Amino acid sequence: MGKDRIFLSKAIEIASNGINVGGGPFGAIIVKDNKIISEACNRVVLNNDPTAHAEILAIRQASLVLKSHELNDCTLYTSCEPCPMCLGAIYWSGIKKVVYSCDRADAEEAGFSDKLIYDDIMLDPSKRKISFIRISDSGGKEVFRKWDKLENKIRY
Repeated sequence: MGKDRIFLSKAIEIASNGINVGGGPFGAIIVKDNKIISEACNRVVLNNDPTAHAEILAIRQASLVLKSHELNDCTLYTSCEPCPMCLGAIYWSGIKKVVYSCDRADAEEAGFSDKLIYDDIMLDPSKRKISFIRISDSGGKEVFRKWDKLENKIRY
């Protein structure tokens, strides 16, 4: 069994164990240099936190372990294809490889549908299901001007 399969099996085991403690059916691990540096199961209901997805929690933990927001030398193994929120976090973290088992169709069959988000995110903000109101003359651009003047910017 290849390393990807071994690490993916661990993520699936974490997902299964998470169900036993009241979490959702999702698990994730992050690996660097063939070593697990973080692992998490879904804790949305347990933490009363809609962002407590397994992938997000694993990314947060890995960032703490590595003392960096850049995880570009890491691989994420997850029991299911990441949702749009987690996908965004993966891109922001710099993770270059994701290995997963189930896909969004499997998740939808189990009652977890991300279709609305995938469809809505492609729309102009004025056409989304959630009301987005932009007030462009509110001073927000001044913050970007301050940022542009910094000599030693942190890369995000």
